[in-house]
Amino acid sequence: MMEGSASDDRQRLRLLTFNLQVGIHTHAYRHYLTRSWQHLLPHPTRQKRLDFISDVLKDYDVVALQEVDGGSFRSGHINQTEYLAKKAGFDYCCHQLNRNFGHMAKHSNGVLSQRPMTRVENHRLPGPPGRGAIHVTFGHGEHALHVFAVHLALGQRTRDRQLDYLSTLIEPVRHVVLLGDLNCTLEQLKPHTRFCSAMDLSPGKALLSYPAWQPKRALDHILVSKSLETANVQVLDQLFSDHLPLAIDIILPDACSRALAHMPEQEDPSIVLPT
Repeated sequence: MMEGSASDDRQRLRLLTFNLQVGIHTHAYRHYLTRSWQHLLPHPTRQKRLDFISDVLKDYDVVALQEVDGGSFRSGHINQTEYLAKKAGFDYCCHQLNRNFGHMAKHSNGVLSQRPMTRVENHRLPGPPGRGAIHVTFGHGEHALHVFAVHLALGQRTRDRQLDYLSTLIEPVRHVVLLGDLNCTLEQLKPHTRFCSAMDLSPGKALLSYPAWQPKRALDHILVSKSLETANVQVLDQLFSDHLPLAIDIILPDACSRALAHMPEQEDPSIVLPT
């Protein structure tokens, strides 16, 4: 990735991705067993943990969230995407329900934004139900910024099908950022030539994000097309989940900055949830 200089005065956006694990604090492998009940039942400190997380998120322009709850019994009927958006002071958010267990659990993805979203599209990814991608567009025309927030499958065969699907969405557009839990390393991504070509992928930096208490694997990623320069790529040492959050600054080309600065009304405001 190309690094912006300290004196660079072009428009920047600060982006973050975080697998929240519905607010369950995991700091040892044994907790997957001893705290597994929190995936189904409420916990008194979960909302307090969301408040701590909101203090981290508020410094960013766009945030992609995975494994958030859409407002069920286990979360105290709190839509965690909307709660974090309000608590952290984001003006816009969108929410994608991927696995609905009714009253008990609503497994979801989310995006928070300080800027108005021109368009939001929810995509169900191939494979067993439960995996999705949110495509958020900022601006109009060929220089719009396209942000994809994703959570991919554990299995390679299904994941390859999902990468093919994403390639179809990405190929027609130019300035792209893809954030999320890809459940694979950069080395595992490289053989998927169609996806890497569609992204026009800038050389990435692998950041160890899992498990949070002793990171050994780079499963969470922020992938950026070569049209966008980057700075301040980092993993945050915030033990709120079993994953660590990743952050990056992207530096927009002038044409992209102009596309974002002169945005008409949203094409479909009903699919964006103002907070």
